[in-house]
Amino acid sequence: MQIGELSERTGVSRRSIRYYEQKGLLHAHRTGKGWREYDDAAVNRVRNVRELLQAGLTVDDIQRVAPCLGMEMAAFMACRDADHAIPMYEERLAIIDDKMAVLEQHRQELLRRIARLRQNSANAGLAELLRHAQDA
Repeated sequence: MQIGELSERTGVSRRSIRYYEQKGLLHAHRTGKGWREYDDAAVNRVRNVRELLQAGLTVDDIQRVAPCLGMEMAAFMACRDADHAIPMYEERLAIIDDKMAVLEQHRQELLRRIARLRQNSANAGLAELLRHAQDA
């Protein structure tokens, strides 16, 4: 199948498919006219890559389980060549947990600043009212 059909069957853009190929996650054969031609396993490979990227993995992570990408997802999860999958998932999860902790720190700091600004604003408003009352 050509890239357009692969794109239609997977819901993945042609640009992404070319990117997966560039990164070695997908392989195409070239026709005499130089067009990309993919086998049926490419559908599973593209779908698996897309799902793994959506799960938060990087292309480098996915390259560690590349031998299993041509399988349907159920078989992929049991692939013997995916021995690196659990450590890969655990490493990525740790990175996400670290990022979440940093984001929570940023969130708490922003909440403190908003509260302080609102308090200062309320105090300034009260001071303004008192000044007006004294002037009257």
